[in-house]
Amino acid sequence: MNEKDTIRVSKRLARHLRHAPEEIGIQLTADGWTEVDPLLAALGISREQLDHVVATNDKRRYAFDDTGTRIRASQGHSVPVELNLPAATPPDTLYHGTVARFLDAIMAEGLRPMSRHDVHLSPDVATAIRVGSRRGKAVVLAVDAKALHADGHVFRLSANGVWLTAHVPARYLSST
Repeated sequence: MNEKDTIRVSKRLARHLRHAPEEIGIQLTADGWTEVDPLLAALGISREQLDHVVATNDKRRYAFDDTGTRIRASQGHSVPVELNLPAATPPDTLYHGTVARFLDAIMAEGLRPMSRHDVHLSPDVATAIRVGSRRGKAVVLAVDAKALHADGHVFRLSANGVWLTAHVPARYLSST
């Protein structure tokens, strides 16, 4: 499978495992899983191609269950799912990658999940730069996760290392 095909399949997986399963006739369970075989048939790909995309995705966006017969997106859903991730204590500082045009709104309102279930935070600056760069020149914000957590905000850690929380008020943000 060449890189172009891998990216194409990964984008289709993201769309249908996170946002629009009904478009290809699959259903997600309440916790986001879907059966692999119907997904393969709906996408017209082989199990080997799916395994390749899951194994090589640099953001580890997808995960198989313990049996290997079900798959789900690790986070980023806009459809109603509950991933049942346990609460976790975050590191003292987390990071959020964005672009300059969103800074005024972020500094006024904080980080909001927008169409997603949670705000996504990165464990390191390099990852935040990569995330922010998808929309232009990245700007990285530091999140005082230690204080946010101490003030009662709940954090969860997704299977691919992305930290999730419901909202980050602006007072916990600073420029890096």
